[in-house]
Amino acid sequence: MSFATFRQKIKPWMLPISMLCGILFHSAIDAVQFLSPYLIFVMLLITFCRIRPAEFRIGRLTLCVVAVQLLGGIGIYFLLAPFNSDIAEGAMICALCPTATAAPVITGMLGGSIATLVSISLLSNLGTAIVAPPFFAYIGESTGIDISFAEAFTTIAMKVGPLIILPVIVAFAMLYFTPRLHKTISERQSISFYIWAVALVIVVGRAVSFAMSEPADRIPEMILLALISGAVCIGQFVIGRKIGRRYGDRIAGAQGLGQKNTVLAIWMAVTYLNPIASIAPAAYVAWQNTINSMQIYLKERRDAQSEQKRVTKC
Repeated sequence: MSFATFRQKIKPWMLPISMLCGILFHSAIDAVQFLSPYLIFVMLLITFCRIRPAEFRIGRLTLCVVAVQLLGGIGIYFLLAPFNSDIAEGAMICALCPTATAAPVITGMLGGSIATLVSISLLSNLGTAIVAPPFFAYIGESTGIDISFAEAFTTIAMKVGPLIILPVIVAFAMLYFTPRLHKTISERQSISFYIWAVALVIVVGRAVSFAMSEPADRIPEMILLALISGAVCIGQFVIGRKIGRRYGDRIAGAQGLGQKNTVLAIWMAVTYLNPIASIAPAAYVAWQNTINSMQIYLKERRDAQSEQKRVTKC
């Protein structure tokens, strides 16, 4: 079997393999977790080299997806808070959290518009940076946590801004100043997927380590948080796909709303909410990447069948 054939066969299983490695080697993740932002930066740089500045548009699809993200997150909290504030916070952060920095990679693999997804991602992160600080301050009033708007806004913006904006700037600068290098990178899009697979090992490992540090008497609540996050995850992929179908790109709609920056979500939950709420975005890692793995597998199978039919006709 050639390397190309092996790579093609293992590709649909890379995300489950990454999650399994994260679970098995979670105790060693602390030593390499500093690599995460660098891996994400390189991954996004490769992806953004595939698009042109003129392709950026903030259309109805982008506005609808971001509106559902922000209003949905707030709505879920107020719906569940009367029953259990921890569950409400966990579900809320899974919805309010912005689009994942890796979403353009999966969107491109599935045949969706990377430019549309990048527009969703940028507006989604900006919306979270604006809405989250005052909303967390509101939640903090009932939990005794004092949160400064300026401090929260600055911290969140500094956390997500460079990872989203800098790769775009560098990619566009390369397009104009080093077009040959830009073209070389743009023709090697598959590399970004494998970088994401490595980054996923680190994310899952950190999530597993955090969950294992919680006391045993909180296991029932953690299970409920994990199930709630699964319902929110599936719901967002379904709603995003419906919105996307309406405006001409169901893949970008689904990934833009359903695929979340879980690293940021876990950090926000630990920093500004009850830390137990972070179990929900930690579980979301598994939910969303299971869905992504299924989508990639089905896409690869459809492409293989189409290619087989084409060869047969020839």
